[in-house]
Amino acid sequence: MDIKSSDKVEILTFQDNYIEITAMDNTDVIQRASLFSRDMKMAGSIFAEHGFSAMVKVYDGEEIASFLFDFGFSKDGAARNADALNADLGSVKAVVLSHGHMDHTGGLKAFGERIPGDRKAIDFVAHPMVFAQPRYLKLGPELKLDFPVFNREDVLAAGFHLVETTTPYPLLNGHALFLGEIPRVTDFEKGFPIAYRQQNGLEEWDPIEDDSGVVMHVKGKGLVVLTGCAHSGAVNTVHHAIRTTGIDQVYAIMGGFHLSGPLFEPIIGQTTEEMKKFDPKYIIPCHCTGRKAVMHIEKEMPDKFILNMAGTKLTFAG
Repeated sequence: MDIKSSDKVEILTFQDNYIEITAMDNTDVIQRASLFSRDMKMAGSIFAEHGFSAMVKVYDGEEIASFLFDFGFSKDGAARNADALNADLGSVKAVVLSHGHMDHTGGLKAFGERIPGDRKAIDFVAHPMVFAQPRYLKLGPELKLDFPVFNREDVLAAGFHLVETTTPYPLLNGHALFLGEIPRVTDFEKGFPIAYRQQNGLEEWDPIEDDSGVVMHVKGKGLVVLTGCAHSGAVNTVHHAIRTTGIDQVYAIMGGFHLSGPLFEPIIGQTTEEMKKFDPKYIIPCHCTGRKAVMHIEKEMPDKFILNMAGTKLTFAG
């Protein structure tokens, strides 16, 4: 599928698991949230939370547009950060949900209330299985942790135009793509082994096939691939972005890579080695990647690594 190139792509993170308000490491690429208000008074911190939400803005000549990617965990954590960051939600022309878990859906209503204009003209793009239910983590024969219910009525109540698709879908007049269902092609990214659901009253393992991502193309630099949790596999997601666009130059890989905890730590090394093969200019592990994986990626790819935080704006320019 064709994707239009952009002069610049900005990703402003509304919610991530980490914040360090005193980092003072701003560059042309990295802009951290500030403690100070516009009149240079101490204002307060951006809030970190186990969840993810970001606004992606693309620039192509005089054309500027944005889409919202995920909504964070709590009902207003990511949206309050958007307020504190003075984010221009009026530029949002589409919203995308990476998958149907609560750390990405929780703030939907709050964002719906903040995005101005006719929300029926704004596509809400997601895989149809984001609405699968019931879903739960199975920790033992009698121990289940239920995911909160997320349904179509939630999206419609927020006022958006629902687009359910398993195939890639263009965003922002073709300057970005929702990747649709991610083929599982690697032999080591096997999914979340304790995730389960019920279909027609029968319990089955949940492959979380709704997990997806988005891709943008920076002119002369290559693809920017953004994932939510990468339950389909972070490496699988980048491969799919390359196959879908026909562009094999990768500029940045960003998002949750879901390498946290004992179930996924065994594949940290292999995931990192496969990421090296894409030779991105930047790699930005977020959210559910996990401390051990983040540290390993930084050690193995020090010149490419960026530590993301809630409130950080990253600028990828051609």
